[in-house]
Amino acid sequence: MTVADGGSFADPIQAPGTPEADWQAWPGWTSLPEVSLGPFGRVVVVAAHPDDEVLGFGGGIALLSASGAEVTVVAVTDGEGSHPDSDVVSASDLVKVRAAETRAALAELGAADSDVVRLRIPDTEAGAYEDEVAARIARLAHGADLVVAPWTGDVHGDHEAAGRAAMRAVDSVGAACWLYPVWMWHWAVPGDLRVPWRSAARIVLPPTVLERKRRAVGRFVSQTEPLGPGPGDAAILPPEELAHHLRDREVVFR
Repeated sequence: MTVADGGSFADPIQAPGTPEADWQAWPGWTSLPEVSLGPFGRVVVVAAHPDDEVLGFGGGIALLSASGAEVTVVAVTDGEGSHPDSDVVSASDLVKVRAAETRAALAELGAADSDVVRLRIPDTEAGAYEDEVAARIARLAHGADLVVAPWTGDVHGDHEAAGRAAMRAVDSVGAACWLYPVWMWHWAVPGDLRVPWRSAARIVLPPTVLERKRRAVGRFVSQTEPLGPGPGDAAILPPEELAHHLRDREVVFR
């Protein structure tokens, strides 16, 4: 997850978010059908930035890996733009840090053998490279049963471009496509009419899988803890944001 710098609440991601308690109290959960994660032979999981795949679909990755599915993770960008005003780390430092965090997180999910493919698209600029991203995902998705990618309505340019590219890719290879929200839990409210709930489904995470995901999310220290004392080093994912991604269910749009 990377947040483009924007100092105005005109950006819903920068505005105060919906408390997790509101989501937990939402009666609409019971109307979302439970989706099965198998049997799949090969699954490609697309992330706009390193950590999106774990935040939005980490439990799914753990379940797929435990079932014997072959998982390939595609990082569209390296997430180097998460802290543009940091006095502590450079963008090139973050590239290395976030790649290592991804590997550590996948190991926590029981997916240490997963292939990780970095497309190295500039962070915050995925939309300008959407054709290239779609073509590269299509090549990687050849022979896959399922492609999972960020939701195209997530109100983050990189997430939406990655999702659109994935949808174009599956059209050419014949795989199914699921989309997972990340920032939606922040800016939307329960029952929000901007969200396509009719196409939503739940992935239920057993306690052991949820614990794996919790440990995996914790591996992204560069995003969950301050890099230093300055305002440009603040955590991208404070506890109130992480709470949306540490519940016992995930949601995909199909």
